[in-house]
Amino acid sequence: MSAEISINGRKIGLSNQPYIIAELSANHNGKLETALRIIEEAKKAGADAVKLQTYTADTITLNSNSEEFQIKGGLWDGRTLYDLYEQAHMPWEWHKPLFEHARKLGITIFSSPFDNTAVDLLEELNAPAYKIASFEAVDLPLIKYVASTGKPMIISTGMADAEEIQEAIEAAREGGCKELAILHCVSGYPAPAEDYNLRTIPDMIERFGLVTGLSDHTLDNTTAIASVVMGASIIEKHFTLDRNGGGPDDSFSLEPVELAALCRDSKTAWQALGKVDYGRKSSEQSNIKFRRSLYFVKDMKAGDIITPDCVRSVRPGFGIEPKYLGEIVGKRVSVDIKVNQAVSWSNIDNY
Repeated sequence: MSAEISINGRKIGLSNQPYIIAELSANHNGKLETALRIIEEAKKAGADAVKLQTYTADTITLNSNSEEFQIKGGLWDGRTLYDLYEQAHMPWEWHKPLFEHARKLGITIFSSPFDNTAVDLLEELNAPAYKIASFEAVDLPLIKYVASTGKPMIISTGMADAEEIQEAIEAAREGGCKELAILHCVSGYPAPAEDYNLRTIPDMIERFGLVTGLSDHTLDNTTAIASVVMGASIIEKHFTLDRNGGGPDDSFSLEPVELAALCRDSKTAWQALGKVDYGRKSSEQSNIKFRRSLYFVKDMKAGDIITPDCVRSVRPGFGIEPKYLGEIVGKRVSVDIKVNQAVSWSNIDNY
């Protein structure tokens, strides 16, 4: 049996349709009202869960202007880590109203904690699961602390090699995690589709034996939908109300219409996978009569010999199958035949 986990009663694994996580991240842009609306729109779009990030600038980095703490290149070029996270963080006093709002709407909400105090806050809110961000996948003490809650865990693996992924898994198991999933990820913002190497997903499933998904930072849904075919059971995408909103993560996030399309199309891709089945499908039954079969193309008298020019393979399919053409040529018809009459065994001698 394939691996499976459950979050808030929703089973996640290859036997279930993909679990869609809308990553709110920094797309609140400093407004609680925006964060609340994002949760509402994620629910409307059909997402299974919305995910927060729980940190402050002081819990994730140091307030330093030295070169080591400056960002060079990319979306956040020229900023310090502290400045970026000060702008992007989700105020801790917002967590309770956000959790309450999500629960009222009936959408699962959980978060990525970035230190032990964040875990403690989320435990007070009875978070149903935890996500370890890619950059924290090497923080084994944090992973163990999260695992000690006994809640399901999802570990994103961006930048981690196979050995580091194994170490993170072992840390989670040692900490007490029983339900664990991993996400294939490319930690580029945005990331080009060609960097994703989706063939890694079935290898991860075989290598680690866990529910496996995709944390997707590409700019559209193609990569995410394709990942379902490769075995992804979870899809996480950043989600915003407006890609041009100007926030740190807005530009590489999905808008509501796109998230709705992802929820719909990933489910369709999963349904299309089905099972190995060479049998005739229900939707084909009414079209069987339009397959090719053998028909007489001349009037014939009983006792006449069937020659190649007397019979053709044509549509529809009420005659005998074309594979028997060689078998009937040279035989005699047992009854009078009308042109355009289906060939049947009953009108051929010795059958």
